[in-house]
Amino acid sequence: MSITKEDVLHLAKLSRISVKESEIEPLMKDLDSIVNYFSQLNELDTDGVEPTYQCFEMQNVWREDEISEFEANRDDLLALTVESEDNQIKVPKVL
Repeated sequence: MSITKEDVLHLAKLSRISVKESEIEPLMKDLDSIVNYFSQLNELDTDGVEPTYQCFEMQNVWREDEISEFEANRDDLLALTVESEDNQIKVPKVL
């Protein structure tokens, strides 16, 4: 497969990068080399090889959802704030 100038310009547009005219020719050569390198994978004999989705056995480790007591109480935490109102921490507006 040969990479064309249009291919480079299309990839640049998709990537939202600007490409100077002087950069197109070297990019064509580089992309062509990359595609040719990956095309070597087509030469591999993969008959009888099952697809591998992960390299080692993994499974989720689930734990019970437990509610535990928090050591600090509301009044102690509100005392640490700069400003509070109606048992809530008052912060500056973000938007």
